[in-house]
Amino acid sequence: MSMNSTINRIEVGIFRHRLLVLALFVVATCFFIFQATHLKLDAAFTKNIPLNHSYMKTYLKHQKDFGGANNILISVCDTEGDIFNETFFNALKNVHDQLFFIPGVDRIQVKSLFSPSTRFVEVVEDGFAGGPVIPANFKADEAGLAIVKGNIEKAGIVGRIVADDYSCAMVTTSLMEVDPNTNEKLDTLKLSEQLENEIRAQFESSRISIHIIGFAKMVGDVAEGAKGVVAFFAIAIAITALMVYLFCRSINLTLLPIVCSLVAVIWQMGALSYLGFGIDPMSILVPFLVFAIGVSHGVQMINSVVKQVRFGATSKIAAQNSFKALLIPGGIALLSDTVGFMTLLSIDIGIIRELAITASIGVAMIILTNLVLLPVVISYLKIKTEKPPKHKIHKSDIWQAMAKLATKGPASFVIFITVLLYLFGMYHSQNLKIGELHAGAPALHESSRYNQDTFLITDRYAISVDYMSVIIETSADACTSHDNLNVIDQFQWQLENVKGVQSAVSLASISKLVNAGYNEGNPKWRTLSRNQQTLVQSIARVPTSSGLLNRDCSVMPVILFLEDHKAETINRVITKVKAVSEQLNNDNLQFKLASGPVGVMAATNEAVEEAQLPMMLYVYGAVIVLCLLSFRSVRATVVVVLPLYVVSTLAQGLMTALDIGLTVSTLPVIALGVGIGVDYGIYILSTMSEKLRQGETVENAYLAALSERGSAVLITGITLAIGVSTWFFSALKFQVDMGILLTFMFLVNMLAAIIVLPAIAAFLWPNKLDGKK
Repeated sequence: MSMNSTINRIEVGIFRHRLLVLALFVVATCFFIFQATHLKLDAAFTKNIPLNHSYMKTYLKHQKDFGGANNILISVCDTEGDIFNETFFNALKNVHDQLFFIPGVDRIQVKSLFSPSTRFVEVVEDGFAGGPVIPANFKADEAGLAIVKGNIEKAGIVGRIVADDYSCAMVTTSLMEVDPNTNEKLDTLKLSEQLENEIRAQFESSRISIHIIGFAKMVGDVAEGAKGVVAFFAIAIAITALMVYLFCRSINLTLLPIVCSLVAVIWQMGALSYLGFGIDPMSILVPFLVFAIGVSHGVQMINSVVKQVRFGATSKIAAQNSFKALLIPGGIALLSDTVGFMTLLSIDIGIIRELAITASIGVAMIILTNLVLLPVVISYLKIKTEKPPKHKIHKSDIWQAMAKLATKGPASFVIFITVLLYLFGMYHSQNLKIGELHAGAPALHESSRYNQDTFLITDRYAISVDYMSVIIETSADACTSHDNLNVIDQFQWQLENVKGVQSAVSLASISKLVNAGYNEGNPKWRTLSRNQQTLVQSIARVPTSSGLLNRDCSVMPVILFLEDHKAETINRVITKVKAVSEQLNNDNLQFKLASGPVGVMAATNEAVEEAQLPMMLYVYGAVIVLCLLSFRSVRATVVVVLPLYVVSTLAQGLMTALDIGLTVSTLPVIALGVGIGVDYGIYILSTMSEKLRQGETVENAYLAALSERGSAVLITGITLAIGVSTWFFSALKFQVDMGILLTFMFLVNMLAAIIVLPAIAAFLWPNKLDGKK
């Protein structure tokens, strides 16, 4: 059975039973609306990390002993002076107690000046003396505050738990994966809201300021900013409606593609809920994108119907003919979009895979709503339109001028410019960096409350919030061996001297400090004792709650505090860790990367870097296969794919120019740009191929394509670009970056399809009949 015969059978089956088809769509829409009402925002720390990466296996293996990277840091600050006053200590204790009782907080890990584990040790005449920094009988009077101040200095926690200038004090904790009250996955967004309402709102005052950072708080702020997407959605609908109306001059035909695209979004939301998925704040933009894609394909259908009605066809006949004409190119284009999204499943990061699933479901729904529902509804309308003048529409001056691009002279010039642009993009894309290139949370603007809190904490405390733990795995009681601790000490010393590392701490370095304490604090004794009893004596003073050893001393981390989490800093430190580890690893000691927030970032950066090439190969491979199946021509496939490749390269060059790194947020954009960008070329070439097979020259074939599809392709590209360009004004930095890149790719892919594609075709079909398939 031929393809045309199959399409005819489908067309007859659908349009002969139009009422039944509409009834099925109405029932399905009601079902998905009900399901969509149960859709929730869903954010989890583990979705943002590559769980199968070797670093993350180490991180998860030792998370119970040393905590994870999913931490909350709360800095309580006195805005009028230092912390040594009753008002401040009351506020600090309230914050500590309130945080302790929030469900999902690992209570063992809650640490502040009021924690029993926050202790001081001092050298006295008889040896050592010590106790909690804040004694049990503490009163916030002059005498009590003086004692606490002395204990803070003795404990050596200035710069860690207390700010360098004594203006703030820190309360920290780790979060659990499961809410102990419900035994369900911890609701990160709810916890963020609790931090805001039960801590900041409750205890912040004119004198006391509260500064909260951590993954949960960051995601909560992203979710809050993502609410603005609703406003952008409304603006996009209004702009899109205006563009479509200017194109077709009919209110009914304007509303149809918009309504059908909204139906696709509703189906997408309902399907996600039905399948048990939520929607992550980081992928909340996808429904917005699905709507824009739906409208762009709807415009193609409207364009086809209007043209046929102008030549005397009834609405039903025009709808049926348009359905048959666009089922293959439209279906292939939407399949290309779907495959572009599906290639993201190759990336072993949960949030990207969820984005792929969310987007793929949405585009699959568009295939039904825009290629089936839209023409069926159009078939019931009475479309009034003016008849065209007797001369052919494709003889217009604009199309005639553009058709010259498919002749060798202008084509040579276009290809020359394209090659120069490609070389320019390739040169700059070589400098594309993997990872974040700016301080603070990259998803948010620098001026956001979260990033301002981050900058304050980084500025006022000696330690950085960007830290990484290198885990040393060995045998039980290994810390009682001088040789073992000496290797750890060598490792720490070499890493402390790497540019970008502020400081480092390990059991070895603390042991040296304690040993000096046993010897009247003499710095000459700040060394690792070779006497095992003396070594054990110095280690005995370090509790497991310090995070520097586990219970049987078989695992000991070296914690590296970095200046920032920029890509180049992380790469430099990771490279050095690997080099030194290879040098110092032995049968008894193994240095393993990595834990801590920067360890997670390093694993994510490596996963993104590893996924970049395979993802591009998959998306281009899929597009090539679909084009070969659709056009059954290598030449046709080449003229579609080459412009896409040039634009992808230019997009990577643009990322370098705009100082945008390749991250979890920006990596999907390249695949999306290719998957959606191929639509333009498919629509143009579907008409060209038919004319070329009939023996037309490339110029005439391109002229026919412009007459039939040119206006719709231009409107499609501009509509898509305008839709995502509204993201420039988002409260979310990652949305702004995605908006810039997608706007560029939508517009430039459209221009490449109508300028570069015919220029390449002029040389592949050089003025001869193309009877080949």
